Amino acid sequence: MIRIIQDVTSFRADRPWGARDLAEIDGATVRLHWSDQPYVWHANDGSEAFVVLDGEVDMHFRRNGAEERVRLRPGDIFLADAGDEHVAHPVGEARILVVERKGSP
Repeated sequence: MIRIIQDVTSFRADRPWGARDLAEIDGATVRLHWSDQPYVWHANDGSEAFVVLDGEVDMHFRRNGAEERVRLRPGDIFLADAGDEHVAHPVGEARILVVERKGSP
């Protein structure tokens, strides 16, 4: 079934990091998230693609034991492998497309 999503920049969940499930593809979920609050430090059990669609997000991550940070803007993509520790901090409101293994934190 073909679907077209045209309300990305106006989508708002009922709570921070609330999401709209868009699709499931071979065991991976595609979800549109909205948030205006930081997430929590975590590591997924599979790879994750994190695409900023609207707003800005400071992505904190650990590489070689050191914490780093990058500001992601619309069109930027953060890719994390299984076990990579990271946490997203929106700057104001942000809308993010996340593709990850179904059931990942």
